[in-house]
Amino acid sequence: MKSEFMLAITQLSAEKNLPKEVVLSAVETALVSAYRKDNFASTQEISVKIDPTTGRVKVWAEKTVVEQPSDTRHEISLTDAVKINPDVQLEETVMAEATPRNAGRIAAQTAKQVILQRLHEAEHSAIFEEYSDKEGDIVTGVVQRIEPRQLFVDLGRAEAILPAAEQVRNERYRIGQRLRVYLLEVVRTSRGPQVVVSRSHPDLLRRLFELEVPEVLSGVVEIKAVAREAGYRSKIAVAARQEGIDPVGCCVGLRGIRIQNIMRELNGEKLDVVSWSSDTAAFIANALSPAQVLSVELDEDDGIATVVVPDKQLSLAIGKEGQNARLAAKLSGWRIDIKSASIAEEEKLTKAEPSPEPEEAVLGEELVPEEPAAPEEALIPESAL
Repeated sequence: MKSEFMLAITQLSAEKNLPKEVVLSAVETALVSAYRKDNFASTQEISVKIDPTTGRVKVWAEKTVVEQPSDTRHEISLTDAVKINPDVQLEETVMAEATPRNAGRIAAQTAKQVILQRLHEAEHSAIFEEYSDKEGDIVTGVVQRIEPRQLFVDLGRAEAILPAAEQVRNERYRIGQRLRVYLLEVVRTSRGPQVVVSRSHPDLLRRLFELEVPEVLSGVVEIKAVAREAGYRSKIAVAARQEGIDPVGCCVGLRGIRIQNIMRELNGEKLDVVSWSSDTAAFIANALSPAQVLSVELDEDDGIATVVVPDKQLSLAIGKEGQNARLAAKLSGWRIDIKSASIAEEEKLTKAEPSPEPEEAVLGEELVPEEPAAPEEALIPESAL
């Protein structure tokens, strides 16, 4: 039958959601500190072992082998030492059992604070390992409290920080609200692991598509690029790894049900899913969707793409406050210069028209052949003779 001590250890490990072995190890380390303080020298090596079945505590201390011990705390007789290690010699050391008689209430009280400290450290380590493995994933939490520069989200075993820089400007948060957040990083601090989450990170959108679209999760459809202005609008470029698959259709879903679920999670943020292409010009044209593109000219040296669109679609291609063009540039990685068809035609005609200087030079060249008329007349008398 388990002792009350072991029952308390079992209950403690269950409450803290820690392995029983971790709790026992923490208690043994704490008891070493307590027993060394009351019964042994500060430099003496001791160890404590707890029987996981009975809860019995045994203390082992390093002692020097002598003929006749004068201080039993540090020394042991050769006769007793041989019982532990038959090969031991005088002046050598052995680990001998030295469980103190007062290893009870006083030692337990002394060890209490150390035990709690060790448990906190073990709990912090377990939380750090658990959440560091989830970096880059989506976790669900509840808004616990709100401060001017950050809010705190309860993730269950840990409390996460959602800084102002990682919040969405047009979202309003309230205490008790459930949130899906992107786990940005886990940092060790003196107060324990600090979990930082985000609602505005582009990879939040990527992970939501993985959760909502099975083809993305399985890898049949690949998300090539994401450009996001959190809370307002985002563009996602997708490509199929298998022939016969419509990547855009898979992401949108039947009657738009899949993308509507993602938009609902993002509080109505507009989403444009476009088809990725290895042809840069075609990809840039797709990135400017829903605007129609007439032509795309690429300047490889400067990384500038000149795009021509119909006059009536110029404002649609640029978007409100340049948002569509800005997101298309982020998505493609190119600087995009958008022109209407009429402006592009005018520029083309202007380049085609010759300048006045070249015209005068041409006229001068045309007049040169007319001068040999005089020599021709001079040759006539010579032929006549």
